[in-house]
Amino acid sequence: MRIRKATLREIQMPLLAPFETSMGRTTVRRILLVEVEADGATGWGECTASEDPFYSYETIETAWHILRDFVWPVVKAREYGSAAEIWDSLEHIRGHNMARGGLETAAWDAEARAQGVPLWKLLGGVRGEISSGVSIGIKQSLDELLLAVNTELLAGYQRIKIKVKPGWDEKPVELLRQHHPLIKLMVDANSAYRRDDFPLLKRLERFFLMMIEQPLGYDDLYAHVELQKQMDTPICLDECIHSLAHAQAAIGMGACRIINMKLGRVGGHTAARRIHDLCGERSIPNWCGGMLESGIGRAHNIAMSTLPNFTLPGDVSASARYWAEDIIEPAVTVSPQGTIKVPTGPGIGFEPKRALIEKLTVRQEVLA
Repeated sequence: MRIRKATLREIQMPLLAPFETSMGRTTVRRILLVEVEADGATGWGECTASEDPFYSYETIETAWHILRDFVWPVVKAREYGSAAEIWDSLEHIRGHNMARGGLETAAWDAEARAQGVPLWKLLGGVRGEISSGVSIGIKQSLDELLLAVNTELLAGYQRIKIKVKPGWDEKPVELLRQHHPLIKLMVDANSAYRRDDFPLLKRLERFFLMMIEQPLGYDDLYAHVELQKQMDTPICLDECIHSLAHAQAAIGMGACRIINMKLGRVGGHTAARRIHDLCGERSIPNWCGGMLESGIGRAHNIAMSTLPNFTLPGDVSASARYWAEDIIEPAVTVSPQGTIKVPTGPGIGFEPKRALIEKLTVRQEVLA
């Protein structure tokens, strides 16, 4: 495999409704798409870096710089046996997983298209349908939250995740349990709590949550070890896991019982598969987290979610929840049973809408 050209595009997509977490409120997503040409095929990837350095130190600006000035000079000069080799060739670049993953996932798509096979099969996926959950941001009132949850349950989603933060935690969860005592329910704090909040977090156990996702510091494994020892509810780690070494440490220390996988956070499909395999060996379930991706990133998440250890419903939901019009066709849809059928076409199985992408593009750079 030889990557002949890469095109970076920033598109801007307004969300249908604002999405709020403990880190802030998003109304428009700035998204960095990576298109590569290799072996006579074109592949697409998405860098999931945000507009701001709150979830991660990476932003769309740092990712553009790293891709252009450090990633591209390496990959343009090499012949690869497969896309799986790209990750190791970039290991000298410390961090910047989202930047590296944007190009690496595009190369996987190109390889699968060149071979005429679905990406999920090239990755080693085992299921033709994945379970879908939904992530609901912080709302302005409890009534608004309940309405949102009721709407998503009627749409068929198999699991409800709500964002929480100090001051928006016990009451929302209690309300949902009163109205929906049997649903699969979890909370995601995005590192909003500290050791002083252990008593509050432990009180959430009475609501029988599937898991509490990333309650403590984004780089604080030890505090999660302390908390998990005191709780029966599983802790799921997200922001703490950037590499196979982080996953090994978290599992070995007992910092979590579940790991959320995000392609951007770990650097693409090769790294995700390695962490997936480790989790499978250690009986640590995986599920796919979301980063308000466009259809390109969503398609890659679907492919990853077919791997055997993705045993819990992920945050891969329908395009129509976020966008008036997605940039792929067909759009991602969820069945009334809360599942997504995995596409059978080559590569990611969806076709980018080039005309719409061009319309949404605010800057572009060709690397050759």
